[in-house]
Amino acid sequence: MTGRVVLHGVWASPYSKRVELALKVKGIEYEFVEEDLTNKSEALLRYNPVHKKVPVLVHNGKPIAESLVIIEYIDETWKEGPRLLPQDPYERAKVRFWAGFLHQQLSEAMASVIKTDGGAQERAVKEVHEKLRVLEEGINGSYSGGSPFINGDGMGLLDIVVCSILGAHKVQEEVLGMNFLDPEKYPTVTSWVKALIELPLVKEAMPPHEKLVGVFQFFRARALESAAA
Repeated sequence: MTGRVVLHGVWASPYSKRVELALKVKGIEYEFVEEDLTNKSEALLRYNPVHKKVPVLVHNGKPIAESLVIIEYIDETWKEGPRLLPQDPYERAKVRFWAGFLHQQLSEAMASVIKTDGGAQERAVKEVHEKLRVLEEGINGSYSGGSPFINGDGMGLLDIVVCSILGAHKVQEEVLGMNFLDPEKYPTVTSWVKALIELPLVKEAMPPHEKLVGVFQFFRARALESAAA
């Protein structure tokens, strides 16, 4: 399957990063269009009129929005190369379930920690630890063999999603002064994330640490200002 592939995204967006990682795992050549979310392009508004957000993948002029939807589209369209989801329907359903949990619950809880302080932040931190506990127990219960790569040998959908949320844990630690990846509390999740961020493909795709620290600090300061206003 060939054709023109264009990804509209933001370099620091974990959601854009998911799609970039999926394209790289598959070996698909693509053009990246950096969007300014304070001044959204006419193309982005045309391609994603419902949410008006990144990422949007445009394949031969046809737009696909939402990171998890895009990754499944990539896997179904480019069947050559490593599979991002398992072939077996039950295994695929498990991956979708945990990807949804990470996307909807852990990601939201992590965002709340960054956007709050005081008592609200304490509640958000507690929620993150609760979600990590559920993830640790769920992964141990659903997957055996102890492999950090839950899809087998290569990086799959679940690896990509967890990497987009927890891959920048050192940045989160520097900005927030707290570390969520505790090898004593969450040994499976911690070893999984640490194995993923050592992959050459992930190292190449992840933005520089200092640049990400700056973005996190800016995002947190702006969120706290608007909450105080």
